[in-house]
Amino acid sequence: MFVPCERGGGSASSDFKGFTLLMPAVSVGNVGQLAIDLVISTLGMTKVGYFYTDCLVPMVGNNPYATAEENSMELSINAEVYSLPSKKLVVLQIRSPFIKNKYRPFCQTLLSWVKSSKCARVVVLSSSHAYQRDDEQLLGTPLRYLLTPDLEKAVGGLMQDLNWKEMEKVAAYPGINDTEKVLHIPGGGITKLLFTESCSKGIPMAVLLKFCSEGDNIPDAFALVNYLNEWLQLIKSESNNSTDTSSQWKIPSSWRLLFGNGLPPALF
Repeated sequence: MFVPCERGGGSASSDFKGFTLLMPAVSVGNVGQLAIDLVISTLGMTKVGYFYTDCLVPMVGNNPYATAEENSMELSINAEVYSLPSKKLVVLQIRSPFIKNKYRPFCQTLLSWVKSSKCARVVVLSSSHAYQRDDEQLLGTPLRYLLTPDLEKAVGGLMQDLNWKEMEKVAAYPGINDTEKVLHIPGGGITKLLFTESCSKGIPMAVLLKFCSEGDNIPDAFALVNYLNEWLQLIKSESNNSTDTSSQWKIPSSWRLLFGNGLPPALF
């Protein structure tokens, strides 16, 4: 459940009526989480609370978006909520993996909060294993989207105007029965369950994902957040004839330790 914090002004109201909820799936390469980091850091979003749940591995660390020594010692935990009222945007950042068999309870708690807080829509940033694409998915862009029926009515036409590709369904039994198609998101973590639950509960949800592999996934995060920006226009491109905003996203200070410390000079 959502627990407001007094310092960020979250105690005043946990009503995000009409807001867009942006969140990551814990998926291959942690691409969604990295993209969320870029959004929070660039927009200077304020922490308004945290999401209390026993479904995630507990963790605590320093402020990942520290800008000075004064705020570097602030603590952060596994699921925190940030808000930017001027853009009607609320962000849930998840920083640790799910505990086994806890996907469904988390989905139920999250969607219950979405309904009670009156969010207008949910946007999930995710990823999927590049090596498990079928022939059709190998063509064109590695970026895909999904819309629940309730959101399809509102923004389906816009997605067509943007020339976005919808996530293809694949054969349920390849080589045996290719006519029965199912949604398959390997490496997507909670993505498929969250999407199907939202479809059945009538919650407007969009999933934006990128096919990728484990490794240095910073370029994937930039690609995914630029994809998101094409739709939501969170930041404006400095060039009038370009949609690439990569240079305008602010990399958070915590990314300096993304791959650990450098090699000790004593080795050489």
